[in-house]
Amino acid sequence: MKIQFNPDLDFQKDAVDAVTGIFEGQAVCKTSFSVSMPTVDAAGQGYMLSGTQQSEMGIGNRLLLNNDDLLKNIQQVQLNNGLKQSASLVDGRNFTIEMETGTGKTYVYLRSIFEMNHKFGFSKFIIVVPSLAIKEGVYKTLQITEQHFKGLYNNVPFDYFIYDSGKREQVRSFATNDVIQIMVINIDAFRKSFTDPTKGNKANLIHRADDRLSGMKPIEFIRSTNPILIIDEPQSVDNTPKSKEAIKTLNPLCAFRYSATHLEKYNLLFKLDAIDAYEKKLVKQIEVASLGAQDSHNCAYIRLISVNNRKSPITVKIELDVNQSGITRRVKTIVKSGDDLFEKSGGRDLYNGYIINEIYCGDSQEYIDFTSKPEVIRLHQSIGGADDDALKRLQIKKTIEEHFEKEPKRIRVFQV
Repeated sequence: MKIQFNPDLDFQKDAVDAVTGIFEGQAVCKTSFSVSMPTVDAAGQGYMLSGTQQSEMGIGNRLLLNNDDLLKNIQQVQLNNGLKQSASLVDGRNFTIEMETGTGKTYVYLRSIFEMNHKFGFSKFIIVVPSLAIKEGVYKTLQITEQHFKGLYNNVPFDYFIYDSGKREQVRSFATNDVIQIMVINIDAFRKSFTDPTKGNKANLIHRADDRLSGMKPIEFIRSTNPILIIDEPQSVDNTPKSKEAIKTLNPLCAFRYSATHLEKYNLLFKLDAIDAYEKKLVKQIEVASLGAQDSHNCAYIRLISVNNRKSPITVKIELDVNQSGITRRVKTIVKSGDDLFEKSGGRDLYNGYIINEIYCGDSQEYIDFTSKPEVIRLHQSIGGADDDALKRLQIKKTIEEHFEKEPKRIRVFQV
C-alpha cells in the first residue's frame, strides 16, 4: 500500500509560508568553510606542527539578512497571521510554530526544510527530538515522504540519517556534502559536554576527539555548518539550563520549535491550537462535559508540589496515582533522587521508568527529571493531567453553541 500525501492543505501551506516568510529578501546562497585538523601520528595521537596543518572543506548555511531585516519580516508574518508582533528578537533566533496534535506537524516542518532550500539555498538541517521513539517516528516519516518531496521539488537530491555515536564519521559527510543534509538526533546524544579535560571521558562521544575524524570532535564539523534546527516538542527537549546550553553548542543559524503545548514561546509565527483545529474540522469533536482530571488514571500523572533543599538529601513533594488495595487514589508523597515511582505507585505499570534523576533547585527554575523518560516537571506543573485552560475554553464555547442550537430563534425586528 502506497500512502498519498496531499500537498495542498491550506493550513499546512500557511505554516510553511510563516517559516519561509521570515527570510524574505534573502538571496539563494551558501558558504564554504575549512575545518583545521591536527596531524595524527602513527599512535593516533593528535598534534599540530607549523606548516603541516591540514584542513577539510565544507558547505554551510549563510544568512545575508541582519537582525533588523529579520525582525521586520517576523512582524509582517505575525501581522498576516493575526498574532502579537515581536518587539525584538528576544533570546536569539528562536521561532515558535504551534500546531495541534494530529494536524501534520512533522510533514509541515519537513516540507519547510525543502522550501528553505528551494528559496534560499539552505542545506544543513538538524531535527532535535526528546526521545528514541520520536526519533524513529521522524525517520520513518522521512522514508515514506521521500518520493513525495522529490516529486514536489524537481527530484532534488537529499540525504537523511539518524545520528549514531558508533558512526561518527557521518558528521563529516553532513558537513562536506553540498546536497540537502537532514540529521535526526536525540537531545541526550549531545547534552553532556565538559570543558574540563579531567572530565572529558564523561562527555557524549560527539564532544570527544575522534581518530576517524582526523582528531576532530564530531561537534566541530556540525558547528561549522551553522545548521538550521527543527526542535520537535521543545517542552521536552530544551527545558532545562543544561539542555539550552547543549542546543547552543550546535551553533545554529536559527531554531524553529514545533509543538502543540509550548512551555516557552519565542517569536510566535503560526498558531493552530485545539480550538482552531476543531473549528477547521481537522480533529474529531471532543467530548468535554464528562472529562475530569481526578478520574483520569490511564496515564502516568505526576505533579511537582514543592522542593526542599534545606538538608541533604534534597527532597521533593509530588502527587501521583497510587494503587491502594486495588483502588487508584491520588496521593502526595516525598521522594528523592533515585526513588522509583513504579514502587511508590504500588506497582502501577504506567510508572515504569519514572526514576527520579535530577532535582534542580535554581531560583524560579525548580524541576525534576527522570533517568529514562524525557519529561521534565517544573514546580507547580504536572504531566498526565488535563489541560485545564484548553478544557475550560472548549467547555465554554461548546456550551454557548449548544445553547443557541437548542433555544428557539427569537429575532424581533424593530423599525424606528
